[in-house]
Amino acid sequence: MDAHEVKRVRATLALFVADVFASVPRKDQRSKGDCYLRGLMLDGRRKSIQAMASRLPDGNEQNLQQFVNQSTWEPVPVQRRINERLLPLIGPAAWVIDDVSMPKDGRMSVGVAPQYCGALGKRANCQVAVSVHAASDTASCPLQWRLFVPGEWSSDSHRRAKTLMPPEVTHREKWRLALDMLDSLAEWGMTPPAVVADAAYGTNAHLRAALDDRQLAYMLAIRADVTAHPFEAKPEAPARKGSVGCWPQPRYRHPAASVAALAAGLRRENFTTLTWRQGSRGELRSRFAATRVRPAGHAVERPIKAAASAEQGWWDGILPDCWLLIEWPEDAETPTDYWLSNLPADAPITDLVRLAKIRWRIEHDYRELKHGLGLDHFEGRSWPGWHHHVTLVTAAHAFLTEQRLSPKAPEPGSPSTRPSTPSRTP
Repeated sequence: MDAHEVKRVRATLALFVADVFASVPRKDQRSKGDCYLRGLMLDGRRKSIQAMASRLPDGNEQNLQQFVNQSTWEPVPVQRRINERLLPLIGPAAWVIDDVSMPKDGRMSVGVAPQYCGALGKRANCQVAVSVHAASDTASCPLQWRLFVPGEWSSDSHRRAKTLMPPEVTHREKWRLALDMLDSLAEWGMTPPAVVADAAYGTNAHLRAALDDRQLAYMLAIRADVTAHPFEAKPEAPARKGSVGCWPQPRYRHPAASVAALAAGLRRENFTTLTWRQGSRGELRSRFAATRVRPAGHAVERPIKAAASAEQGWWDGILPDCWLLIEWPEDAETPTDYWLSNLPADAPITDLVRLAKIRWRIEHDYRELKHGLGLDHFEGRSWPGWHHHVTLVTAAHAFLTEQRLSPKAPEPGSPSTRPSTPSRTP
């Protein structure tokens, strides 16, 4: 936004800040929040505090530095209020799990370490944040963030103290951070219609099992080497030898095939050409097939076996079934993408495809958050400062989304801004 556009929405922004930052106790802190949001939204290549302060007529670098890096205001209530405003407005078809990397120099910024950096496409010194977004075909909004803490930070007391990292925070896998966010949002009464993620998350059978345990619908991309049995495959138990000992447990007698091998066994007529949305250059379409399969592997079988043993003393060996969605474009020699989904067996393939393809909206999110609103421009190093910054960036993104979807945005407290829980079924 240019200076004129920011000035035009100044009164509306003040109402937004008064509502979203109502949990921030001091009026001067809320005023700095308003200033910081204007700095993020105002045109400019760099959104560091120094650069924003120089562009704002009321910008004070020292005040903004103190507000973001030293102030003790709590970001979680602010995030919750943003969610309460945006979820009813967006009407999400799914919540998307994803992560974003932010290249960094040096080793003292909180959570920084040599690791894979998606922004650079290689291993580099960076921070990585895991996020959950509510997404529809027309809009999306980050709901929560978790900073990934590499293992080397767990025992590095010097850097932890310097960056004010809480003692209870330690290394935790990215998929567990995603589950933590889903559980936190559930405590707020917010439940996803479905959970969507790329293959970095979907290939993890423990994540799929955890979503099943929480009775959450999912559509998760997987790698081609994930194994599964055909739906009709049945476990068999060998004959018992003699009358002593336990009865043999049923098991599948043939090794599970990769999903790529299962897809190769489908006939051409099994694939249907479908359109999932209108793109900037016309309809987006491809060929898809959906079939029921039984995912395999130790990570799948052992938890089920243990649960059954505890209750019944035996296991029938039958693995749960789910959808395998396959994309095979007309001009490709082999299938290009695969997804697993626990949507009901009678779910139409159009619903499966729509959910599988909704991640495009999050890529749009990240471009706006990083290049337009300075998500990765934060130059502070502390744990509180990083969380304050991403919360403020989320607030700026939410305000712009409200203005785009509802130019006459409702005033705080009106029925359309009150908390609402979306439907759980897509």
